[in-house]
Amino acid sequence: MNADKKVKILATLGPAIRDAAHIRQLVEAGVNLFRLNFSHGEHADHAQRYQWVREVERELNQPIGILMDLQGPKLRVGRFAEGKVQLVNGQSLRLDLDKTPGDANRVNLPHPEIIEALQPGMSLLLDDGRLRLKVTAKQADAVDTCVIAGGELSDRKGVNVPEAVLQLSPLTEKDRRDLTFGLELGVDWVALSFVQRPEDIVEARELIQGKAFLMAKIEKPSAVIHLEEIAKLCDAIMVARGDLGVEVPAENVPRIQKDIVRTCRQLGRPVVVATQMLESMRFSPAPTRAEVTDVANAVAEGADAVMLSAETASGDYPLETVQMMSKIIRQVENGPDYQTQLDVGRPQAEATASDAISCAIRRISSILPVAALVNYSESGASSLRASRERPKAPILSLTPSLTTARRLTVAWGIYSVVNERLRKVEEVTSTALEIAQAQGMAQRGETVVITAGEPFGQPGSTNSLRIEALH
Repeated sequence: MNADKKVKILATLGPAIRDAAHIRQLVEAGVNLFRLNFSHGEHADHAQRYQWVREVERELNQPIGILMDLQGPKLRVGRFAEGKVQLVNGQSLRLDLDKTPGDANRVNLPHPEIIEALQPGMSLLLDDGRLRLKVTAKQADAVDTCVIAGGELSDRKGVNVPEAVLQLSPLTEKDRRDLTFGLELGVDWVALSFVQRPEDIVEARELIQGKAFLMAKIEKPSAVIHLEEIAKLCDAIMVARGDLGVEVPAENVPRIQKDIVRTCRQLGRPVVVATQMLESMRFSPAPTRAEVTDVANAVAEGADAVMLSAETASGDYPLETVQMMSKIIRQVENGPDYQTQLDVGRPQAEATASDAISCAIRRISSILPVAALVNYSESGASSLRASRERPKAPILSLTPSLTTARRLTVAWGIYSVVNERLRKVEEVTSTALEIAQAQGMAQRGETVVITAGEPFGQPGSTNSLRIEALH
């Protein structure tokens, strides 16, 4: 088991990854879980990639998580009679429900939800924020706007509405079909796009019905406002900096990212930092210095995982990109102040036996030269609480559930082994020491901390801690 880094890597699969052998290379280079992006590709493509991952999982005998990322609503303007227009600062532009091809004075906006939500004074962003409009008047079926930042606008360009909450489900009909397919396939995680409010998480939960874990993508200003409520309702959070960086001023994104990471750590929810982390490596074998610093900062802030998108899905250097990201993570984690920074941001413990033990193992691993923290967990909850403390030693999570092991692939510092033999509490110590040694996480003479619970195998019962030397 390659447990030499604590921050995990989530890599997106796409046409650049052509077979199971390629996926195995990525796993051996440091990938812990893979993303299937349902904004692109056919179901057959995703099914093939899913099978490749499961094949590698069996070959390496280590759990690998698979996340399906739903596209969500795509808000776009209609078409123009000549394919495009040039908008000039200060001019008027009407957006309406008329499907007739547009011109420089008006264009179809086929989303009545947007027109309903807009009010005079609000901003509209077009084409990934390159053009900016301000609403000057509103009718039942149209809004009049003034062009604040003009430029070329062509057919079907995207629309962002940062200042309004739209009465729109995050799940389109396409998303519902994709979700049914993904759950039948057996994905471990579902990433929900276009989250605006806590009710969106409840709606998705009802559709998923416990068949996968739910990750909310924070990419809307309203989701930032309701972050804590949303995080409590889901299993993990993704800082989706692409759309987020369009809908809020770019200079606010670093602060929001820090706030999200801090909130998720306090709540014990894994958090993934995503979008353009090593973007230049799509076409270059080396990243920019700014990109290296971006990844390093996410690691230093305490993120559970960092994500690669087009870099591995369609880039020219997917393997080199993963290798570079692994190097950056290890470099930061091995720095003299990494653990100190994590300790400074340590969250407040809750008054539970599990948190008391989690705090204890963090403290023990800072005093003793502990090689590994071994935790037995059916549901993974106690392993996640231990991860929340960001201990100095890696966490070896022993579980009889492959589902649990795959869930934990996104969490900081946790490496899981599925072991069906653990059915009696007296087996925990001997099995923990045996597996820690077999996985290369502890050697003879080294110290291992073991946690478990009685009644044995009952979720939420972690109440014992042992310090053992490997003989």
